[in-house]
Amino acid sequence: MNRGQPDENTVRAAVALACRAPSVHNSQPWRWELGRHSLHLYADRTRSLPAIDPLGADLIISCGAALHHLRVGLAALGWRAVVHRLPNPGQPDHLAAIEFEAREPNEAHVALAAAIPRRRTDRRAFSSWAVPQGITAQLVACALAEGVEAQEVVGRARDELLMAIATAATAQEADPAYRDEIRKWTGVHPGASSGVPAANIPAGSRQYGNLQMREFAPGELLQTDRRLLSEDAGSLIVLSTSSDDQLSRLRAGEATSAVLLEATSAGLACCPLSQPLEVVETKELVRDHVLGGSTCPQLVIRVGWAGFNADPLPATPRRPVIDVLTPQERP
Repeated sequence: MNRGQPDENTVRAAVALACRAPSVHNSQPWRWELGRHSLHLYADRTRSLPAIDPLGADLIISCGAALHHLRVGLAALGWRAVVHRLPNPGQPDHLAAIEFEAREPNEAHVALAAAIPRRRTDRRAFSSWAVPQGITAQLVACALAEGVEAQEVVGRARDELLMAIATAATAQEADPAYRDEIRKWTGVHPGASSGVPAANIPAGSRQYGNLQMREFAPGELLQTDRRLLSEDAGSLIVLSTSSDDQLSRLRAGEATSAVLLEATSAGLACCPLSQPLEVVETKELVRDHVLGGSTCPQLVIRVGWAGFNADPLPATPRRPVIDVLTPQERP
C-alpha cells in the first residue's frame, strides 16, 4: 500500500464506520465523493425533514457527527484526517474536504473506533444511579476539544430545559406536516435502510419523571423495569456554540459524536434530544433561560446508566456504502 495515500478499501471501511453516525431520525442525510487524493462530504438535501427540521440544523449536525466518526475510523486504520471545513463558498452543501496523512494508531484511537458499532440511541428510561461528576466532566472536555461548549444542566436551568422540551412537543404535534414526517421516518418496517425501526422505540409511556420524550410511531421495545419511569436519573448536557451558522452546526455535530463515543466507551446509555431546538421559540428559551443568553444551543444529549435488566438494543439500519460513496467527477 502507498503510505502517502490510503487504498480504496481502507477509505470504504472508514466511510462505513462514518455512516454508523447518529442522524436525525436515522435519515442519513450525507453523501461522499472519493477523489484521487481526497474524500469529500456533502449534505444530501433530498433526505431533509422540512417539517421536523425547518432550519436544516439537525441535518448539518448529523453530517458533522458522520465527519467525526470518519476521523475516528481513519485514525484507527492508521490515517490522520486533515479536514478542510466548508472548502467551497460557492457550494454550501460541500461540508468538508478530507486529505490523509499516515499515522500509527494508538490504543485510544482503536478503543474509540470500537465504540462506533456499539453505540446506540437509547430512548428508554435510565436507571436511578446518577452519572458521576468525573465522567460528566470528561464528556464536557470531549466537546471542548472539538471547539464546542458543553454543560450539564441542573437545578432551575434543568426545569427550564424540561419546559422547553414539553412546549416544543406541543407545538410540533399540532402540525399535520410534522405528524406525517414522524410517521414516515419512525416505526419503519424490517428491511428498510433508514428511519427508526419499531424495535428501537419504547412501547408505552414516554414520560420519565419530568422529562417528556418525543412521540414516535408505536414501538415494540419493552421497558423491563417500570419503576425507572419515575426514578430516571439521566443527565442532560447542552452543546452550544458562539455562532449559529453552518460551520458552528458542523462542529457541533463533530462534538456530538465525540461525546456519544466517549459515553459509550464509559458504559453509559445515551440519546440526542433535538426537539427543543427545532422550534424557534423554544430554542430562544433554551438560549436565554438555560444558557443565560451567552451561546447558541445546538443539541441536548441525555446520558445515564441503562436499567439493570435492559435488553441490548438492535442496531438501526444503514444504507449500503455503495449508495453513499461515489467517485468524484473529474474535468
